[in-house]
Amino acid sequence: MKSSLYYIISFITGAVISIMVTFNTEAGRITSSEVSLIVNQIVGIITLEAIMLLARKNEVVNPPRKAVKWTRHYFGGLFGVAIISLNYISVTGAGATIAMAGAVFGQSLSGLIFDLTGALGMKKESIKGKRIVSLIICAIGIIIYFVGGESINFYIFPSILAGVLTMIQMVYNSSLAKAKGAFYSARMNVISGLFGALVYSFLFFSESTVQGFKALASASFLTMIMGGLLACIVVVNTNIVIPKIPAVYSALLLSSGQILTALLIDYILYDTFTPSLLYGTLVTIAGILLSMEKKANR
Repeated sequence: MKSSLYYIISFITGAVISIMVTFNTEAGRITSSEVSLIVNQIVGIITLEAIMLLARKNEVVNPPRKAVKWTRHYFGGLFGVAIISLNYISVTGAGATIAMAGAVFGQSLSGLIFDLTGALGMKKESIKGKRIVSLIICAIGIIIYFVGGESINFYIFPSILAGVLTMIQMVYNSSLAKAKGAFYSARMNVISGLFGALVYSFLFFSESTVQGFKALASASFLTMIMGGLLACIVVVNTNIVIPKIPAVYSALLLSSGQILTALLIDYILYDTFTPSLLYGTLVTIAGILLSMEKKANR
């Protein structure tokens, strides 16, 4: 039953990611994508610091902390800067359908590798029996993503890499969370993310960043803070869930929740719909449910 709860949290977290991206896109449209990224990290730092301060005696928020290598602290947020850059390249080059399908493939592949190798402290997972059938069904779902999309081209590679880095970032953060707590790890993620965002924005896009800050006053307060608030939920949830269930299923559930919510948002806000993404997601979820059934019968 507890495992089922983690599966549900993973799916919901994927849905939150799509809503977060919607707010980030609107904030970036009004200011700039660089300013949106910087503000997100600042909002995340303030939010998580406030939670940890107010709940400093709560062991769920501030559990006893174990010592870890310094390399586990400072690089989680830097992955995010690379992911955003790769997403921009793939979406503008190949469109959202191929970019999303490539990211799902990258997340699933890297999740499977984490399960097989136990890298970054992940628990090794055996792949046999019904789980092989489950993964084959999920793979069919991923293939369906590509079937109604645009022709595959060079831009599929940055989208796959973005998916791989997304999973690495989640596992990296969760490994710190096991030693320091989910909220501590999330806070370190946004602190390193702010550093990376500032360097990236002012080094490569200084003019648009400055102009974006000038336009900040024209954006509503809610639009600018929601991305950062939702990002806190995403990072904390993944810190909790990633060590509890196989990484490949975490990746697939996050992607499924994200895609279904994105389809709903596109239909409501932009009057667009991509059938292949819906069908592929439903097949992928069916494959995951098969795995969950196996666990329930144990």
